[in-house]
Amino acid sequence: MSESRCNGPSVGRLCPALGWLRRYSGRLFRADALAGLTLAAYLLPAAIGDASLARLPAQAGLYACLFSGLVFWLFCGSRHTAVTVTSAISLLLGTSLGELANGDTTRFGALAACTAILSGLLCLVAWLVRAGALSSFISETVLIGFKSGVALTLASTQLPKLLGTSSAHGGFWECARHLFDHLHEANTASMLIGAAALAVLLAGKFLLKNKPVALPVVVGGIVLSALLGLEGRGVHMLGEVPQGLPVPGVPPLAASDINQILPLAMACFLLMSVETAAIGRVFAARHGSRFDANQELLALAGANLAAGLGQGLPVSGGMSQSLVNENGGARTPLSGLIASLLILVVVLFFSDLLRTLPQPVLAAVVLTAVLGLVDVAALRHLWKTDRQELVIAAAALGGVLASGLLRGVLIGALISLGLLIHRAAHPHVAVLGRIPGTRRFSDLQRHPDNEAIEGVKIFRPEGALVYFNADHVLNTVLDQVFAVQPAPRSVVIDLSGSPRVDLAGAEMLKALHHRLAAAGVSLHLVEARSSVRDKLRLEGLHELTGSINRFTDIADAVNTSRNSQPPLGRTNSRAASGDLA
Repeated sequence: MSESRCNGPSVGRLCPALGWLRRYSGRLFRADALAGLTLAAYLLPAAIGDASLARLPAQAGLYACLFSGLVFWLFCGSRHTAVTVTSAISLLLGTSLGELANGDTTRFGALAACTAILSGLLCLVAWLVRAGALSSFISETVLIGFKSGVALTLASTQLPKLLGTSSAHGGFWECARHLFDHLHEANTASMLIGAAALAVLLAGKFLLKNKPVALPVVVGGIVLSALLGLEGRGVHMLGEVPQGLPVPGVPPLAASDINQILPLAMACFLLMSVETAAIGRVFAARHGSRFDANQELLALAGANLAAGLGQGLPVSGGMSQSLVNENGGARTPLSGLIASLLILVVVLFFSDLLRTLPQPVLAAVVLTAVLGLVDVAALRHLWKTDRQELVIAAAALGGVLASGLLRGVLIGALISLGLLIHRAAHPHVAVLGRIPGTRRFSDLQRHPDNEAIEGVKIFRPEGALVYFNADHVLNTVLDQVFAVQPAPRSVVIDLSGSPRVDLAGAEMLKALHHRLAAAGVSLHLVEARSSVRDKLRLEGLHELTGSINRFTDIADAVNTSRNSQPPLGRTNSRAASGDLA
């Protein structure tokens, strides 16, 4: 079964399900039905737990998974990605909407639903302008730090529920301080039931990977609550969960409310698009299929619009849920629909059984997700291989802990963009030497055994030559040329690593020619791509530096330079470069 877009008519490309449903068989249905059952068993406790993270009633999480799942399977391009409420987005809602709701639970639910609708509309706009590639602008390093910060914040909100103490509202530091100040209030029965649930979940996480261990833990907690009378022992329960479906509709909010939650919706959009695209790429690489980030944006748009209209909260692709779906044997996205239909049965007929679910058990379910958010192996790898990347991850983590999740998302996005701009503005300019016994040249710094050419300096800018990095390349080349005396007779610029040269880049090469000529140094431009050659000829570099063609390589330019006489009128190179100091 292909995971790529349909090659049929436009409606088939919009809705990939119309393509694979034509080839659907009973064998596929049996595999999808089993995977859907496994996925539903995993989604139910996760939906309830993440709803509590968002400070919403349990039914909001159930409605979100139900309505989003009824739509997502039609439009998604990945056959294994499962849509769900996620810890990061739920915690983002819980920490951002409190002040706007002013303690009104009905208004809080309406704000969350409206955030889902706005997030869906942002996904739809992004799909219309084919902005799927934007998900790649948040670096994996920033996500590692951000998720670690989310995990710590999540733990600070759930540990009081596990211990039976009062909870605080606010950021990580406020919640952590409140927890330590109220440890003496811990309830013994809450601690015991919570610790037992946490132990079983952690054992299941390591011994029964990607199995729905949380469902029997939840059922066991409900049974123990009835047998032992835990509510009478001071253990808090989940509370009433309405039976039946809500009336779909747009939340009754004012325009000013929508304006206030727009930044939150943008942060949710950023998180869901990045996370869902990352999941899709993992499965595409694993199964040798194509991935279309724009198609996933359309699927997210439909899923979040459905979740918001159904009084739920924003949803996204979930990595652990998607792995459960894959390991359950899913062959097509129909497994997600089957899981949603099973949740529908629970909402219609069995939701009243959830009333006596102990809060410590629910907190244990949520805390287990922390292990999936903290990527210790990735942090250790950064420590060993790239300390600069580790600092970036730490900055994203610190942004979450210091400024909260909403600002943490924005800080992470700014760090990613800043890192991208810095790298583009400071491309590496390699100094090349001849590979012994060949006509080929490579970086002298990486390969010290290469042969430096006497009287000739060879450079290769490894990036486009454009307006924001032209000065960096110019200064780097001139600093290297005049770092030793006497200066070389010739400078060769290998442009094979520069896919584009704009007007500023061409002007920089002109300035380089004039600076070098003033010191009696000739300049040769070689191995430029066809579009770059056209640009350089239009800007007059052909007349200044000599022939710019597709035939002359670095070795030819070096031979020409070594056989030529020093240019007439050669001036003192130190004087020519004096204005660089």
